[in-house]
Amino acid sequence: MPIQTGQALPNSTLYEFIEEETPGCAIGPNGFPVSDLVRGKKLVIFGLPGAYTPTCSAKHVPGFVAHAQALRAKGVDEVWCVSVNDAFVMGSWGRELGTRGKVRMFGDGNAEFSKAIDLTLDLTGRGMGVRSNRYAMIVQDGVVSYLAVEAPGQFEVSSAEAVLAKL
Repeated sequence: MPIQTGQALPNSTLYEFIEEETPGCAIGPNGFPVSDLVRGKKLVIFGLPGAYTPTCSAKHVPGFVAHAQALRAKGVDEVWCVSVNDAFVMGSWGRELGTRGKVRMFGDGNAEFSKAIDLTLDLTGRGMGVRSNRYAMIVQDGVVSYLAVEAPGQFEVSSAEAVLAKL
């Protein structure tokens, strides 16, 4: 059963491509334990089937980029995009979509996080393997306070606008 409202996110590792070296983060892919990333923060996390796919590139990520300031005004510390792609792909895609400083682009290349929250989608019949469902959640200090999972082929409840309405 997928993660539910009131449950804590399970610990796993997400990967982010870092473009500028900082203390503790080298240039390139860096792995981060989810438990460390969520501590003391209010987050919006949205998952999607894949980088560079039509709805994800044209609507899902751009909506969160466009509404990043409004989300912050509602008390959101960070917005994350999670996809079953590697950190190199997520970094490149993020550069193309202008996510820097607005949406953190996390690779879940082995679907570890997506499987742990039981929000995977089997697209092997379309040559894409196991992917993430399209969803959005609000997380406070590691606990899910809101979760919306899209029906197959839909894009309604996980948009930035839908999440803003729930904050």
